[in-house]
Amino acid sequence: MGQQLRVLVAEDELIVGYDLCDTVAEAGYLVEGPFDDLSSAMLAYQKMKPDVAILDVQLGDGIVYPLAEQMMAEDVPVIFHSGQITPQEVASRFPQAQALSKPCPPAEVLETVNRAAQHH
Repeated sequence: MGQQLRVLVAEDELIVGYDLCDTVAEAGYLVEGPFDDLSSAMLAYQKMKPDVAILDVQLGDGIVYPLAEQMMAEDVPVIFHSGQITPQEVASRFPQAQALSKPCPPAEVLETVNRAAQHH
């Protein structure tokens, strides 16, 4: 499989964040996170560019869109993961991103990550 792909996870509900990280790690990805606020996710992103990012729309210190926009501008596939915002709303704002609504079954999370990773 060559080099492991890195997945950055930003999620302010820690239980959900750890679940996501476990799911992704069990599938053989390297996981960065979970980061529960925008500033720590931004820092991690600047230090090490991930191959895919799973971002909760609402983090502890604000909305994740500025980080998402930066990632997309640098060709990092973004998967939004949100309880408040519907996938349709995300799609209308970010047509190139994928969106999952919470709670999301692990199989669906992985399928989405695998799909995003192939585009990378």
